[in-house]
Amino acid sequence: MNISRKEFLHLTGKGIIGLSLLPKLSNTFFAELSGRTNTTGEPMIEVKTKRLDLKHTWTLSRNSSDFKNNVFVKLEKDGIIGIGEAAPNVRYGENAELTTQRIHEATNVFKDKNLFHYMNIKDELDDQILDQSCAKAALDIALMDWVGKSCGIPLYKLWGLDPSDTPVTSFSIGIDTIDIIKQKVREAEPYPILKIKVGTDRDQEIINTVRSVTDKPIRVDANEGWKSKEVAFKNIEWLISRGVEFIEQPMPAQMLEETAWLREKVGIPIIADEAVKSSSDIPVLAKAYDGINIKLMKSGGLLEAFRMIQMAKALKMKIMLGCMIESSVAISAAAQIAPFVDYADLDGNLLISNDPFKGVEVKDGHLIYNDKPGLGVEGEF
Repeated sequence: MNISRKEFLHLTGKGIIGLSLLPKLSNTFFAELSGRTNTTGEPMIEVKTKRLDLKHTWTLSRNSSDFKNNVFVKLEKDGIIGIGEAAPNVRYGENAELTTQRIHEATNVFKDKNLFHYMNIKDELDDQILDQSCAKAALDIALMDWVGKSCGIPLYKLWGLDPSDTPVTSFSIGIDTIDIIKQKVREAEPYPILKIKVGTDRDQEIINTVRSVTDKPIRVDANEGWKSKEVAFKNIEWLISRGVEFIEQPMPAQMLEETAWLREKVGIPIIADEAVKSSSDIPVLAKAYDGINIKLMKSGGLLEAFRMIQMAKALKMKIMLGCMIESSVAISAAAQIAPFVDYADLDGNLLISNDPFKGVEVKDGHLIYNDKPGLGVEGEF
């Protein structure tokens, strides 16, 4: 492709060149962009598990936790380090031990590879890691952090995105006692949008408690908690009367026909969360859901997340970009593609008390980007 480094940086800054074009650019082009004509040595991969302590007990319709053991990856080549993160989720049969094992097993994928050929690497990771999608996410994030740092610019600039297009992020309130819910809502005062976890027999009590403290916009996530379409319909009709904007995953993921029935009956959008992991899931969901919630830990990283965005846009579906309980590494990674989406729920790092990294920040619900290369993350691995 006949384009100079200076011209490329100008075009990405104007939003003319995006991620969809990057796979078509040659390795020679990237070498010019990074200021190096070749890469040397084998990539080195290091893996560590870190305990992330939650500020409050985190309760969903299916479980509770006070901390999360997340797995971090350091990918080093040519003196450049990329950092990635995996947040294992029990909903998908994941844990830190299996995730670590899958990452170690996949290190052979990087052997003798030019890291600028990241699309080829992604394909090999997809073939090798068939479970523990968060393990793929950690490697994918570290790889793209390395690419951005090698080119000397943030990923959002490399992809031609404007951070001002990023939607305001919501702040999540987990299921809890009345007093603690009120406390959480007050602590969330700086955030203009709340996402409330429901899916139990206390749903009306929870929402009424929130509404007793605030009248700001709220969104609701049932996490598959309602087990019949009749219960879901009744609950959503009531939630509409309480000013709820939309509902995430009202029923179990496999209840596709029931969700399609529900969608025809209610007057607010229904967003798929647990029902969608990768781009291959999306076409069949379009008949039952108004949108999808993309999470890097489900998709297996940034590259598949971008593919999902393109697929959902083609099907005229709304797109939410969400997260698990994550540090600033994974949150900053997701933020790099946030200007593409309609809704953001990137608050996982705000829910923990001991974030080992610093990256994209949040002020009054707005993601505050920095100009550091790659993910823009700093911290002690």
